[in-house]
Parts: sequence; structure tokens; C-alpha cells
Amino acid sequence: MRKDPISLGLGERAVSRNPEDVLVAYGLGSCLGISMIDPQTRISALLHAVLPGATNGLSASDPNAHKYVDTGIESLVDAVVKEGANKARLIVRIIGGANMLISPGMANSFDIGTRNMESARRTLQRLNLKIAAEEVGGHTGRTVHVYVGASRVTVRVIGEKERDI
Repeated sequence: MRKDPISLGLGERAVSRNPEDVLVAYGLGSCLGISMIDPQTRISALLHAVLPGATNGLSASDPNAHKYVDTGIESLVDAVVKEGANKARLIVRIIGGANMLISPGMANSFDIGTRNMESARRTLQRLNLKIAAEEVGGHTGRTVHVYVGASRVTVRVIGEKERDI
């Protein structure tokens, strides 16, 4: 009997070592789903970040840190390491970052997806974490699943089949 997936809403994160768990972020548009997996311990995590960065000096330990890409990534790393993952072994994947507001003459400041991706890349570089895979950009929403027991991450675009990333 398979249990229900652990669904992450906007600005939420989950960390698990339970092999039966599936972490999922549905309908990522401009938001980013950032997964981290330590393949040795099978500790897996997923962040559903909404905006590029906290502008008010928010720290990674603040309850609202997960809404933002920069502090959310920092918080996610802290959480997986605290759970027993080795930072040097983390496999990072990024999904989402679409430009959902398409209109002629729209300012780039409205392209939250691109700004989210840039923030993720800067933050991961600062933390010395490499991106193993990404499916980002474009104009379509995506859903990401993290299968804890298999250390597997999949992405599904509306109207397409789920596939590994």
C-alpha cells in the first residue's frame, strides 16, 4: 500500500529519509523546486521557493526563509546536514523558473522565473554546491517528484509523461 505523497505548498520545504516517502511540488511556474539528495544516506529534500531573495535581512533560520530562493536554499542545506547528510555529496537539481507572464513590452523585472534561477545559481555557487541537473525556463508549468527510497527525481510538464531528471 503506497502512502500519499508529501505535497509542498508555496514557500515550504520537506526533508526525509523514509524510503516510502515521495516529496512533490505541483505546478511550478516561476517558482523553483530545488531538490537535494545525499545518495549514501538517502536523505532527500525538496524546497518550493517563490521569490528570488529576501530583501529585509531574513536569515535561513527564519520561519519565512523558505519563500525565498536564497534563504530557502541555505535553510535546506542546514536541514539536510542536521539530519545527517554530507554537504559534499549533495546532488542538487532545479526545476521551474518559467516566465509565466508573457506580454509584449513587459519589463524583465516581472520575469520572476529568470530572477529565481539567477538567485539559485548565485546561492549554490556561494555554498560550493554544483547543479547536477536542471529543467528551467520556458513558459510552461512543471511538477517535480522526489522518490526518497530510489534517490530519484522526476519532472512532468502538463500533457507530457513523467521523466527522470
